[in-house]
Amino acid sequence: MRLRFSRRAVRDLAEIAAYIRERDPSAAAKVRASILDSLKTIGAFPRVGRPQTLPRVHKLVTRKYPYLIYYSIDESAGEIIVLTIRHPAQARGYSDR
Repeated sequence: MRLRFSRRAVRDLAEIAAYIRERDPSAAAKVRASILDSLKTIGAFPRVGRPQTLPRVHKLVTRKYPYLIYYSIDESAGEIIVLTIRHPAQARGYSDR
């Protein structure tokens, strides 16, 4: 399935990269690679993530670095919509599973 990113997810990725790059430029590439590997996994296996309380939303924790990828699956369009990418330490206005 094809991946499509929400504006929020694009912003999240940029903010994650900027935050890590300021502190450790070499770590930024490693975290980015981990997130991209997880996104490839979602593309190949859309139901790999855990269903959330919000209908049609799934969550996958990236390997090696604990980022949370929230996404939904649009079967009719043949795409996965990446909604947001967060670090678990970031405050969330909702609860999940």
